[in-house]
Amino acid sequence: MKPKLESCFNKAFMLELTASELEKLEYQGIPEWDSVGHMALVANIEDEFEIMLEMEDVIELNSFSKAMELIAKYVQ
Repeated sequence: MKPKLESCFNKAFMLELTASELEKLEYQGIPEWDSVGHMALVANIEDEFEIMLEMEDVIELNSFSKAMELIAKYVQ
């Protein structure tokens, strides 16, 4: 799951962040993770994992680690 999520983040923000950089990443921690980047990230996650995030989870998605936690709820 983690490599797929790393890909989602890098594709959404059009960056090549390393795993350690991603693990420290938080919402608005980089210029690319603004509201538009956030929606691109959500779309990438939903497509990659074939899930539909609830609005509450979209709002709570504020870091790479939180994304891992949220996706685990949907992917069994």
